[in-house]
Amino acid sequence: MLKGERLATPPMWLMRQAGRYLPEYRELRAQKGGFLALATDPEAAAEVTLQPIRRFGFDGAILFSDILMVPWALGQDLSFGAGEGPRLAPALVDHALNALTRAPERLEPVYATVARVKAQLPPQTSFLGFAGSPWTVATYMVAGQGSKDQGETRRFAYADQAGFGAIIDAIVTMTIDYLAGQVENGVEAVQLFDSWAGSLSPAQFERWVIAPNAAIVQGFRARCPGVPVIGFPKGAGGKLPAYARETGVDAVGLDETVDPVWADTSLPEGLPVQGNLDPLALIAGGEALDGAVDRILAAFAERPHIFNLGHGILPDTPLAHVERLIARVRNNR
Repeated sequence: MLKGERLATPPMWLMRQAGRYLPEYRELRAQKGGFLALATDPEAAAEVTLQPIRRFGFDGAILFSDILMVPWALGQDLSFGAGEGPRLAPALVDHALNALTRAPERLEPVYATVARVKAQLPPQTSFLGFAGSPWTVATYMVAGQGSKDQGETRRFAYADQAGFGAIIDAIVTMTIDYLAGQVENGVEAVQLFDSWAGSLSPAQFERWVIAPNAAIVQGFRARCPGVPVIGFPKGAGGKLPAYARETGVDAVGLDETVDPVWADTSLPEGLPVQGNLDPLALIAGGEALDGAVDRILAAFAERPHIFNLGHGILPDTPLAHVERLIARVRNNR
């Protein structure tokens, strides 16, 4: 499907399908004592990756990991505080990139996880790897943590374009290696997550989203020819057609704010799309869920389409609603 074939029943998987809405995940995480300990334990991370496949039979398994593995491999310290979100140190807003000591060996547990999953995955189930896109990863590296508007990183990018460009370039290089390593161990397609792409002006979007993602696609294709790349620039809105054309991705993920009818008429003809059910519609369930699913299916009836959410599944999502979603998509009822 990612190579342009349209199926009568779209394949489906959900962003963050391996995670906190599953009781079996919560139990395992409690045993491991923290997110990073879980994500760097290949046996446990493989189990988490496989849990939603066993429960729901999704068409794709998504590697259980985190977008901040790349800055960790670039030499920042990574931690996940309870209720605080991730932290990276030192924050590059006031420390030089060349002060970091690269540690690519920190990615080895991820590759081991991939190999374990591949050995256990049903043959009919696709296996997707992923990485954060440079702009989004850089926002964490510069500020040392997440933020609501990425203001600190945006100011940094304007004030020191050369310095910020060096951070972006380092992320691009490490990301190509990281994705290639995932493929070498068993993933069949990869996705680039640009969760904060919507915070940029058009010119900055071109420079810090489109250009670096295009560089990753080009470098990755040289290493892994024929492996599809999905690009997900959350919040891109009207800049999506330019992103699709200029990055060279094989498919585009759509967030829940994108009108699927507009996307179908505006994106390059035949380009596969992924999305874009509102995660809150999934929580609502019932007729609200059914109607939202039907509108998306109708909009992409003539285009290659992977049914997915517009962003990650939320922790309080009822399992019965996920089952209803799967039945609606697969059985059109």
